[in-house]
Amino acid sequence: MSEETAVYTHGHHESVLRSHRWRTVENSAAYLLPELRPGRSVLDVGCGPGTITADLAARVAPGTVTGLEHAADVLPAARAAARERGVANVVFTTGDVHALDFADDSFDVVHAHQVLQHVGDPVRALREMRRVCRPGGVVAVRDADYDAMTWYPASPVLDAWQELYGRVARAGGGEPDAGRRLLAWARAAGFTEITPSADVWCFATAEDRAWWSALWADRTVESRYARLAVEGGHATTERLARIAAAWRAWGADPDAWFGVLHGQLLCRP
Repeated sequence: MSEETAVYTHGHHESVLRSHRWRTVENSAAYLLPELRPGRSVLDVGCGPGTITADLAARVAPGTVTGLEHAADVLPAARAAARERGVANVVFTTGDVHALDFADDSFDVVHAHQVLQHVGDPVRALREMRRVCRPGGVVAVRDADYDAMTWYPASPVLDAWQELYGRVARAGGGEPDAGRRLLAWARAAGFTEITPSADVWCFATAEDRAWWSALWADRTVESRYARLAVEGGHATTERLARIAAAWRAWGADPDAWFGVLHGQLLCRP
C-alpha cells in the first residue's frame, strides 16, 4: 500500500457488494461503449466483484482484460463472475493505482469506475493510468458526486446522512464529491484531449427503491463505513440506526425518487 492510498470507506460488506454486483457496462460505463472494440486490451482499475470487468471482457474478446483491485479478498468473487459469464480472456490481480505494476503503453483502454473518490492522490493515479495507456487509446473514469445526490420527499435525516458520509469519507483521505472534480484532476495529470460528460442513476420504481434503500440501510449499520463513523467519533450507533430507519422509510414511500449524478471523462494520452 502506498502512502497516498486512502481508506476505502465502504469496505466489502455484503451490502456493498450487493450494489457492486448490479453494475454493468450498460448502466455504469455506457460512455465507454464506442471504445470497446474486439481485440483491444483493457485494464479495469478497482474491479471489485468483477461484473463490469466480465462485461468488458465479453465485448473486447479476443482482446484481454486485466482486473486490478487493491483488496485481495474480493477477487474470488470477481473470478466467479467471469466463470459465470463464460469469459476466459480476463485475469485478476492486486495492485495500487498510484504505482501500477505495468510497463508504459500496456493497454488500449484503462477504465476506473467509482475509484478516484477513494484514493489519496487522484492526480497521481490518473498520471499512472495515462502512463500505461497506449497512444491512440483512452483512459475512462467515472465517479459519483455525493453532494449532488438528490431525493424526494425531503428528509432531514437523509440530509444528515449526506453530511455524515462526506465527513467520514474525507477523514479517510477520500473525496466523495469526485464527480465535479474529474476534469480538473485530469488536466492536472497532463491530459489535454478530454471529453467530459455526465450521467445519472435513478431509483424510482418500487423495486429500485426497495433495493437502493435496503442496501444503504444495511451499509449504514453493518459495513466498514459504519465502523469508521463510530470509531472516528462522527456518529453514535444510535444515530446510525436512525439513519438506517430513515432509509427504509424513504424506500417504502410510493412517491420516493433518488438521483445519483456522475461525472465521467474520456481522456486521450
